[in-house]
Amino acid sequence: MDPPALSAFLERIAADVAPGDRRGATLRIVSDRSIRELNRRYRHQDRATDVLAFPADRLPAGLLSEDEAAYLGDLVVSAETAARQARATGVELGDEIRVLAVHGYLHLLGYDHERDRGEMARLERVLRLRHGLTKN
Repeated sequence: MDPPALSAFLERIAADVAPGDRRGATLRIVSDRSIRELNRRYRHQDRATDVLAFPADRLPAGLLSEDEAAYLGDLVVSAETAARQARATGVELGDEIRVLAVHGYLHLLGYDHERDRGEMARLERVLRLRHGLTKN
């Protein structure tokens, strides 16, 4: 995975879905072991997952400085889970990581596929088509 290319891709997604929002985010690619620990610690689910999103606005009020308030949050993607999913769906690993990054980014923006009656899934499909990702 080419980090500058992934960063540029996410900047295009941000410009598309949240124009004018200049808050930054981080993306870490980790192992199943690492993401499982994060999932256990923060979501109380003792299993690996493909992507986790940690929105900065869920931090206690006053914890962030004014400069840090311009920070959207952190994304974490499991390289191992992404690789398994890519193989299972017949897509390139880089495309799978992009799909997962888009999914996590939408969570950072406040979308919640567990409660939004398909709004997030519809937006993800539009973004995948618009930005050349073939995974359905």
